[in-house]
Amino acid sequence: MNGTNGAQAPMIEAIGLQKRYGDTVAVKHVDLAVYPGEIVGFLGPNGAGKTTTIKMLIGLLRPSEGTARIGGYDIQQDPLLAKMQIGYVPDQPYLPEKLTAREYIRFMAGLYQVDPQVATQRGEEFLRLFGLESRGDELLGGYSHGMRQKAALTGALLHSPRAFFLDEPTVGLDPRSARLIKDILRTVADRGTSVFMSTHILEIAERMCDRVFIINLGRIIAAGTLEELRAGGDSSLEDIFLSLTGGSEEAAIAEALA
Repeated sequence: MNGTNGAQAPMIEAIGLQKRYGDTVAVKHVDLAVYPGEIVGFLGPNGAGKTTTIKMLIGLLRPSEGTARIGGYDIQQDPLLAKMQIGYVPDQPYLPEKLTAREYIRFMAGLYQVDPQVATQRGEEFLRLFGLESRGDELLGGYSHGMRQKAALTGALLHSPRAFFLDEPTVGLDPRSARLIKDILRTVADRGTSVFMSTHILEIAERMCDRVFIINLGRIIAAGTLEELRAGGDSSLEDIFLSLTGGSEEAAIAEALA
């Protein structure tokens, strides 16, 4: 990881980001910065505002207030320049079911203006890596959840994005596939890409992430490395998360009932 060097410009940046739905404020003045080479975990209970925040950062939702920037480009003012730098894999990736994996790779190459020869080479490398090489001419509609997740990752990484967003990337994957994805994300980050990942699996965040942001009720309530969040103690990320988000009471009740 390159760290949060003050001399470095953030690759992913939110300034006062807010989203309202009528009288409901789903995300409240979120400020965050992710630097090149970092893997950052975005943690929070269900309904805390994680997916809404990610969608504003990548331009799928227009913020009610505030600014999101990718590589210095305002996602609302310069959407094409900003989005060319983004890779995104949602928790339930939509894939065109009538395309084969190789056709999907060609489609994504055209979308991101990747040279066809380069795209073919990279695509085949990913298919081999994910164990899909022999299934690359099958329709995506027949793929299992794990295979679809790998195809979505291939499409999202094809253009070597500088900012890579994932929403629950290991949900529903077997342990081997989950480990493979974790290894790939580390490799991608080591090449200078910023990785911003929401997850419910705190063990993954604890092992993988250089820093974490914890969001609750639409607000960022903690941010930093695990050591910074521990503040000199030896608490696990789970303990820290539960104490900050009000889950420690439920955990104590469950323990009492055990």
